[in-house]
Amino acid sequence: MSHTQFHYQWRDGRAIQRFRSAVSLHSHTLHSHESLDFIPRFAQAIPLVREAVNAQERRYERKNGRALDYDSAYWTPPLSERDAVQLERSQIHSSLDLAALVSLTDHDNIDAASHLHMFEEHRDAPISVEWTVPYGPTFFHLGIHNLPTGNSRAWMGRLAEFTAAPQSNELRSLLSDLSATQDVLIVFNHPLWDEKAIGAQLHRDLALEFLNNYGKWLHALELNGMRPWSENQAAATLADSVGLPFLSGGDRHGAEPNAVLNLTNRSSFPEFIDEIRRGRRSEILLLSQYREPHRQRYFETICDVMRDYPESPGRVRWTDRFYFRTAQGLDAKLSTVWAGDGPGICSAFLSLVRLMRSPQMKSTMRYAMRDKSEALP
Repeated sequence: MSHTQFHYQWRDGRAIQRFRSAVSLHSHTLHSHESLDFIPRFAQAIPLVREAVNAQERRYERKNGRALDYDSAYWTPPLSERDAVQLERSQIHSSLDLAALVSLTDHDNIDAASHLHMFEEHRDAPISVEWTVPYGPTFFHLGIHNLPTGNSRAWMGRLAEFTAAPQSNELRSLLSDLSATQDVLIVFNHPLWDEKAIGAQLHRDLALEFLNNYGKWLHALELNGMRPWSENQAAATLADSVGLPFLSGGDRHGAEPNAVLNLTNRSSFPEFIDEIRRGRRSEILLLSQYREPHRQRYFETICDVMRDYPESPGRVRWTDRFYFRTAQGLDAKLSTVWAGDGPGICSAFLSLVRLMRSPQMKSTMRYAMRDKSEALP
């Protein structure tokens, strides 16, 4: 029997004081490779942006004879692993006055934790990853937290092999072996997000099929800090229906710290994992920023991704953090071929982002992006 309790920072201040630690799960660093498909996704939500981006896409197709392929390039989040940990810790210490436990999960990559382990103050950082699991016409993301330090690279080799050539028998073996590994936590991240855009109902059906086939090796489903409240409520119902705890996961990609955390009286990450795996109890805290309109927070993340970071030599401008594949098959920074704001479609998009980030426009956008169906308790 699992049990999940929700707490809300804006009304449960005294309840928070009963806990010793707050746990920040699922956030990304410069080691994550992210698709550029956020541009058309975001553009569709705002008419002014949609019209400008669509016009640039048509111009590109006329000039090149093919549609613009956003998946042929990728971007990396702006924060280093040390900056990401400090951001999460600072929020927990300053706004909650609790001890902080932080697990970074880059896409299919554990370099963040490996680099952190070179510093004495981060020697206990869990080695965690957001693993891409192809599944029929879609894919799922599993948060694999606290891989064993001694053979984490071997584990990553097995995970990468499956992602490149998925086989159902191998997935069963992988999840069984991972679940049998002491102190490893397996979380089904944003289970109802139709990221591949195959259709919400089909994705939901496949998520339920995945849980029926492999759920006995999973330990929790995720309440995602960057997904709408209505989707998270449906995911909570799904977690309850399969008897798994519901667990926080902020999914931070920019400079806003995670908007959802777990609360615990445990003082180490392995102890917290034991609480979830064997105690099957989860205390979730929604922070005040989660109350902001979902699309507004998504937009703010894009602003964080696109703005300059003078304190990060070699990664100052957005074109230093966006990459493309050369004719020789090598990854190169956009800044090596494009000056300023880059090609027309990106320049137009960035100009609009800057305009909408002005105080006047931000206030207008916050009002325009409100969705009454997303109202929290």
